[in-house]
Amino acid sequence: QVQLVESGGGLVQAWASLRLSCVVSGRTISHYAMGWFLQAPGKERELVTAINWSRGSTYYRESVKGRFTISRDNAKNTVYLQLNNLEPEDTDVYYCAATRSTWSSPDAWGQGTQVTVSS
Repeated sequence: QVQLVESGGGLVQAWASLRLSCVVSGRTISHYAMGWFLQAPGKERELVTAINWSRGSTYYRESVKGRFTISRDNAKNTVYLQLNNLEPEDTDVYYCAATRSTWSSPDAWGQGTQVTVSS
């Protein structure tokens, strides 16, 4: 079983940057795709970006293209989410997730990290 631990959230002003980290432990992570979800209050979690661990191919939701960047460090078993030009609308809890099949039912979730952007 894979375990995920996130860090890096916080309170920032608009147009600032943050880098979120997700350390992966457990089973061979090269078998997984890694993703970051958002969850606004009262709403379901939504996939924002994902990366295939072995191939490195990526996916971005249209609203974050050009501002968010997902990457991985194989040596550190860590996936990162670089957030640039943050907007108040980006305020959410950000969750790291791992899946071997589809994003409709990930195999593992992190505990979530809060990102708050003030105007």
